[in-house]
Amino acid sequence: MTEALPPGGVVLDADELDARWADAWRPEQVAERLGGVSAPWCVAAGWALDLFRGSQSRPHDDLEIAVPAARFPEIRDRFPEFVFDAVGTGQVWPTPGAEALAATYQTWARDPASGQFLFDVFREPHEGGTWICRRDESLRLPYDAIVERTADGIPYLLPELVLLFKAKAIRAKDQADFDGVLPLLSRPRRDALAGWLERVHPGHPWLAELAG
Repeated sequence: MTEALPPGGVVLDADELDARWADAWRPEQVAERLGGVSAPWCVAAGWALDLFRGSQSRPHDDLEIAVPAARFPEIRDRFPEFVFDAVGTGQVWPTPGAEALAATYQTWARDPASGQFLFDVFREPHEGGTWICRRDESLRLPYDAIVERTADGIPYLLPELVLLFKAKAIRAKDQADFDGVLPLLSRPRRDALAGWLERVHPGHPWLAELAG
């Protein structure tokens, strides 16, 4: 992802975004379509935490999945009936070119007939099979080490990594997610999250709770 944003981005207001995400897919819908794909992918963000918990804990405004950036075409090709819009800093680039894709990392799958957004693909930095954290490029882990699966095979991002990303802003839903998942985290998971928080967000308020 580059720093400069290209022209052509469209700003959508909150009401329009809510309306256009009203038909967002669930993890099992994406997983069914991605069965057998060779690119490593996983459910991210709030849905990943619920897959870890084993049940849905709250409503979700959208569905995010993550994939190595270079493997994004393999994901896109599984959904030929949709278009993928680039998204960044509150702007949307419909049917983006290479410049908009290079300047962003989010890609919203859109039904061109209805205009509805269905799921968001994070195009993640990586080197081969090694995932690189967008917040701190020194944090690198093999893809095999950051993905777990539900009993029925849906891949999801480690909860401790999901919480690392949620730690930046600490919105109300992020704090609720942390509070709900913390009792389920083993000591090794808590220690891993604490170490990453110290590295990426020194002095974060969650550190005290993780130490308990």
